Amino acid sequence: MPANLISGTQLSQNLRLAIGARAARLTSRNRRPGLAVILVGEDPASEVYVRNKVRACADTGIHSVLEKYPATLTQAALLSRIDAMNNDPAIHGILVQMPLPRHIDPHAVIAAIATRKDVDGYSVMSAGELLTGTPGFRPCTPYGCMALIESTGIDLKGKHAVVIGRSNTVGKPMALLLLQANATVTICHSNTPDLGRHTLGADVVVAAVGRRNTLTADMVRPGAIVIDVGMNRDEAGKLCGDVAFESVSEVAGWITPVPGGVGPMTITMLLMNTVEAAERELDDIEPVVREFVPIVERQQAR
Repeated sequence: MPANLISGTQLSQNLRLAIGARAARLTSRNRRPGLAVILVGEDPASEVYVRNKVRACADTGIHSVLEKYPATLTQAALLSRIDAMNNDPAIHGILVQMPLPRHIDPHAVIAAIATRKDVDGYSVMSAGELLTGTPGFRPCTPYGCMALIESTGIDLKGKHAVVIGRSNTVGKPMALLLLQANATVTICHSNTPDLGRHTLGADVVVAAVGRRNTLTADMVRPGAIVIDVGMNRDEAGKLCGDVAFESVSEVAGWITPVPGGVGPMTITMLLMNTVEAAERELDDIEPVVREFVPIVERQQAR
């Protein structure tokens, strides 16, 4: 029996309605959420990502500021702009689009963003908050993956989850979020021998290694939840993930497509974090939001 499709597009639309309502409430209290996006250089993919983020802000009532700079911009000048945004009361979230030109240190850039405005959740402080289970902004892609898993209605308590990938932006925070949801977590990566030995025993597999066909049908436990974070191209130039979708969907119980799975959720959780940043300034956030409870339930309760 084919797997149930977890539509990130549909879930994203539902969540954005709730985000828009929260943004409207804040705007009525003279605290319209604001997101600043900085793009340095002319990377074509980055141009598309930035355009989608700005459009999503407009659709949900979030104020956005887009600043584009040539690749020759100095690191000092970029840090100066970030400092100005840190002190701008109309800006609640700051995002510097990666990758940056080689002469700019991304770690220095991320560190320059005030923690209260780190809506990408990439800073060392945000990582520490996630590690210790304290309130903070969660990295948008793993945050979106958790929302997709929660939308299945399956309780992760006691489940075995395997994360394929160990990046600071997806793999590691993904594992921590799964741990917070009371799953038992195994982290694998591109150098893990006999990967299938680990994934075959998993109730949940999150593939985030950036390599086509990393997860095939013979590596998946029947009925498992499979979340595909990968963004690759096949021989024909068609967008695909890390999962061999056609064959795995015949074994898994739930699966995300590429495109239309994790991608839309990443931007949605960026909007979620931006609204929460504005809410925090008003001390207007209910305790339940501090916990990682099912997101759909949370939004319906508002």
